[in-house]
Amino acid sequence: METTTAPQASQPVVTSEQAPAKIGLRLLVALVVGALIGSGIFGLPQNMAAGAGAGAILIGWGITGMGMLALALVYQMIALRMPHLDNGVYAYARASAGEYVGFNSAWGYWVSAWVGNVGYLVAAFSAVGYFFPSFGEGNTATSVMAASVVLWVVHMLVLKGIKGAMVLNAVVTAAKLVPLLLFIVFVALAFNMGTVTLNFWGDTSLGTVLDQVKSTMLVTVWVFIGVEGASVYSARAKRREDVGRATIIGFVITLLLLMAVSLLSLGVLNQPELAGLKNPSMAGVLEKAVGWWGAVLIYAGLIVSVGGGFLAWTLLAAESLFTPACDGVMPKALARLNTRHVPGNAMWLTSSMVQIFLLVTLFSKASYLALISLSTAMILLPYLFSAVYGLILAWRRQGTPDTLRALDLPVTLFATLYCGWLLYAAGPRYLFLSSLLYAPGALIYGLAKREQGARVFQGFELALFIVLVALAVLAIFLLSTGRLDL
Repeated sequence: METTTAPQASQPVVTSEQAPAKIGLRLLVALVVGALIGSGIFGLPQNMAAGAGAGAILIGWGITGMGMLALALVYQMIALRMPHLDNGVYAYARASAGEYVGFNSAWGYWVSAWVGNVGYLVAAFSAVGYFFPSFGEGNTATSVMAASVVLWVVHMLVLKGIKGAMVLNAVVTAAKLVPLLLFIVFVALAFNMGTVTLNFWGDTSLGTVLDQVKSTMLVTVWVFIGVEGASVYSARAKRREDVGRATIIGFVITLLLLMAVSLLSLGVLNQPELAGLKNPSMAGVLEKAVGWWGAVLIYAGLIVSVGGGFLAWTLLAAESLFTPACDGVMPKALARLNTRHVPGNAMWLTSSMVQIFLLVTLFSKASYLALISLSTAMILLPYLFSAVYGLILAWRRQGTPDTLRALDLPVTLFATLYCGWLLYAAGPRYLFLSSLLYAPGALIYGLAKREQGARVFQGFELALFIVLVALAVLAIFLLSTGRLDL
């Protein structure tokens, strides 16, 4: 297929105008909801209860709800104040701290996206295993072969056009809401407050309340990854103001669904029972409430939901490489568009990495939870960069008079503190593991700089690179000595 190269996005608006089909508000909302609701919600009851009692889960949801709302408001605020910046996760980091930090934000987001997609495929075929045992836990030879077929079918579909893929994503997103709404209705009817209050703060084996709250953090962050989806596709939006609107609408819809699924489940099974469920734990909860057919409904819903989530994240992953490549922060080959205005090389690289890691899951038996934990860890820094940039804008009162709001400063400050808390809650293990994937990115960044004949690192960037390499070397040492595990 004939390809063209997007112009250098020192003027990103020119790049965005090459796409003949712009994306409206409804499709942007569907992208946000489609990216947010994948596999995570289906395992939420067990994932939350595994390390926390009902009281700590409620506190965890309170912190997460406010924190992620603040982050969503940050993306909305920056979209209004800086409408010329495309692909917010990358552009905001670059604007606040330079090209290498911007590159790392885009790189981390891209890695998070395709690692998460591997997790989606594992989860999907684990659900198929409920009906056909040969698929096992989603990491058997049969599962990997089937997942590979799905991967390349979606890949070819996206290559045919972004707008068509977005419309399909909207249809699948609507379809996957049906089993979730049915779950909420039937579990609400079976809800028993006495089950919630029994051992409300959990037993001593779960640790202190603070320990329990921390254990909920990465789980809740995983199910909210994707809140920035509209921002990533800002260059393709019909109206810039729709980017912020889609972010907030998609967030509110998803928050209500997530909290309903998690909290209502506490009234059907107690904490030890929920913690002992096999994932997708929603199946066990609904089976308890209505019988065997409830489990069948949830497994079928999971397959549809993960398919939609996989499609949404395939779109986001390719775009997260394309915009930085247009800016010369990634190799220019990744800025090439095919005749359907799709970043073809970025798609091929993304799908190839998913394929490689699917094979890794076959030989290492990597679990779904391990994959989502690594994916979550990779996205924490991009979120922090976005929050910090929002804080800088609010502090300096940058923007037109009609975009300045009194609450922007406290909201961005809270979002920044929340993202810092997430890094603390994740702990050093994920810092070390993510450094193994961040450090090699410097090779790609260096290649992009050599293409331009420019100096690789400026000022503090060299120090940042040295720190990343040191952490990666230490991580390798800890892995080799058994002090750190995947």
